[in-house]
Amino acid sequence: MIAVLVPVHNEAGLLDACLASIRTSAAIAALQGERVEIVVALDRCTDASGEIARAHGAHVVTLRAGAVGAARGAAAECAIALGARWLANTDGDTRVPADWLVAQVAIGADAFCGMVAVDDWLDRPAAVVEAFQCRHPALTGHRHVHGANLGLSADAYRRCGGFAPLASGEDVALVDALERMGMTIARLPQPRVITSSRRDGRARGGFADYLSALEEVAGLLGPPVAVAS
Repeated sequence: MIAVLVPVHNEAGLLDACLASIRTSAAIAALQGERVEIVVALDRCTDASGEIARAHGAHVVTLRAGAVGAARGAAAECAIALGARWLANTDGDTRVPADWLVAQVAIGADAFCGMVAVDDWLDRPAAVVEAFQCRHPALTGHRHVHGANLGLSADAYRRCGGFAPLASGEDVALVDALERMGMTIARLPQPRVITSSRRDGRARGGFADYLSALEEVAGLLGPPVAVAS
């Protein structure tokens, strides 16, 4: 069984599209009927995120940690208890492509590190778009880590100690642990997920803050800023 983990904090505006895209990916014929379960971790949610998750048939776990690492970890524990062999990870403001799951499980590696793209830059200036594109070329072997496009076997997850209960950077910490253990990591440009360029990010130090940091240094494309990328 494959599990998709989705940490959520008040994502009612975008969660429906996210879960619909996951269900499309789960239904692709190339998975040969393997069961796919969605696990949504509701962290301090006060909106309709829970109702949306249940309407899509997702398993729901609730917590009040205020930390995306704790939410991912809670979702992972639920998924493993359900019998998952592979843990695919994304975010509630993200849409995954149809081949997302089949590509991850077919790579034959312990883990998959994918990339993200933005299809609506909202009010972000053109210089930010250019800076992001310059820093994120579609290359095999890229060094980016995005919790919104990450997968690994349940065995690798257990062996590396799982997600740390961090407010941000839990994805990077997990991949660092995998590397220290000598696990095989496929760092591929495809399949790429679509994520939001919103300013009101749900995790401090996450993707929204990364784009805001790029905005502050727009036109000064030196070493990457020290936030999640």
